[in-house]
Amino acid sequence: QVQLVESGGGLVQAGGSLNLSCVASGARDNIRIMGWYRQAPDKERELVASWPIGDMITYADFAKGRFVLSGGIFGEPLYLQMTRLTPDDSGVYYCQMGEIWHTADNQKKQFDYWGQGAQVTVSP
Repeated sequence: QVQLVESGGGLVQAGGSLNLSCVASGARDNIRIMGWYRQAPDKERELVASWPIGDMITYADFAKGRFVLSGGIFGEPLYLQMTRLTPDDSGVYYCQMGEIWHTADNQKKQFDYWGQGAQVTVSP
């Protein structure tokens, strides 16, 4: 079991920056992927950045050049640095960590842990 707690959300003016943190507790030995997602009102949850451990970080198009995912290894928090924010970036941001394994017949399985979310509001 892994518990995730996000912090760092808040209200910021357009053009400003925010830094989100995600602290994980519990057994992280089987975590193979980490990331950040967000969900705006009346919209589906969408990927912001994903990091399969040992592989490259991928960013959603809207995040490229503005957001940076870092940390998450050796027990340190997972971070999301966000710059040049716009009102379209408003929403609840969720930290995600996933366990990945393969079944006996080589099917890939994944179980994700989620934090409670951090509200980000960007005013015009």
